[in-house]
Amino acid sequence: MYLLLQLLVTVLTFMSHGHVAIIVYAQPYTSVVAPIKKHIDAAKPLYSVEIITTYDQNKHSPANFLIDIDAPFIWHDCIVLAESYKTNCPSNTLCPSPMSCEDYQCDDVRTIYSYKNNPSCPEDPGHTSLGGWGCACPVNVVDPVTSSCGQALLNYDDFTMYTSDGRKVGVDAFNKFYGANPNAACAPSSSFASFPANVSGVMAFSSSPYAFPAYLYQPLKKSLALCIPSKPSDRGVLFFGTGPYYLLPQLNVDVRSYLSYTPLVKREGSFGYFINVNGIVIKTRSINVPTNTTAKLSTLDPYTTLRTDIYKSVVRRFSMVTKRLHYAKPIAPFGLCYSTSTTGLKVPDIDFILPNGKKWTISTTNSIKQVTNKVACLAFVDGGATSEPEIVIGTFQFEDNFLEFNLQNSTLGFSSSLLRKKTSCTNFNFTPTGNP
Repeated sequence: MYLLLQLLVTVLTFMSHGHVAIIVYAQPYTSVVAPIKKHIDAAKPLYSVEIITTYDQNKHSPANFLIDIDAPFIWHDCIVLAESYKTNCPSNTLCPSPMSCEDYQCDDVRTIYSYKNNPSCPEDPGHTSLGGWGCACPVNVVDPVTSSCGQALLNYDDFTMYTSDGRKVGVDAFNKFYGANPNAACAPSSSFASFPANVSGVMAFSSSPYAFPAYLYQPLKKSLALCIPSKPSDRGVLFFGTGPYYLLPQLNVDVRSYLSYTPLVKREGSFGYFINVNGIVIKTRSINVPTNTTAKLSTLDPYTTLRTDIYKSVVRRFSMVTKRLHYAKPIAPFGLCYSTSTTGLKVPDIDFILPNGKKWTISTTNSIKQVTNKVACLAFVDGGATSEPEIVIGTFQFEDNFLEFNLQNSTLGFSSSLLRKKTSCTNFNFTPTGNP
């Protein structure tokens, strides 16, 4: 119903002196919005987004999906059932309609837009019958925590998000929700055993035509903004749309004014997002990186990984500029750690030098991880001598940074730490009235 309302455009046409005038109704919202939560109860820190999956008994029910900006499609805990079998849907279970193996999307996903780089996945999962209804469409899925391969069945799904004008959620009573109908996949509940508690799916925000952004239409523009929190007790925010974006207490400052932009680059065989890095600077000293070094942005890797040659250069330089500090025995996976009796260790910035002279500054809050009460470590990891790509920028470096993936212009907007702007990712106003 929501999708039909969005597609309905009021057009008034009248004739006057041989001219035609067209008045088009403009939607009062500019984005859709959802809260982001940090989880620390899995094998590694992960982040989820809250999406509404059902509407029952006059109540919207949300579910939590891991944010994956590299996944080819959405998959979650549900059971595919043909319409004639919907009465058999168990209580408190999602039962979307199945995709037939004869639908063109089935072959498209299975042959092109699939999880193809995992050696534990079969090359062809084969077709599956569905209780006399016909043949379903099985696809491979990869657990982002364990990297193990499983199977799911493609379906026709229905998700809902709140609208926003950049300042609040639900701009008015008639434009509170935005519906989307993606092709997703249903996996058995056992597939999510390694996930954080109360997280039951993977939300794909990649460049794949079967990722969630591909199903969000006008008036929304293809721009994904992520602002992830640093604490499990706080809520970050995800926007999809044109902006503007506002964070308390600065309700008259569009966050986009803080952003610098660099081109996104494509990498064969991946639906994720990459940027070029020309150098790394620590306290005015430049660390040379190989020509055409590429950095992948990841919402599943907890810390930035560097190819061994780059990593050693960074650690060597960082050690020199922090030699006044007391070193501690390294705690895996980190290689450089410091003794500290309190949190808040202050160290020099690390600047990633990008094309066109742009600079992404990694400040102390995003470079130093307090591992224990007495030990803090440089939150960069040795990725190995042959790691590809050379750099993977992980989520610890994203926390309280505002990132805008403009999928139309193929650019990445980045703020560096919002804490230096006297705000944070937890400061979006999720109250429907918009009052602080």
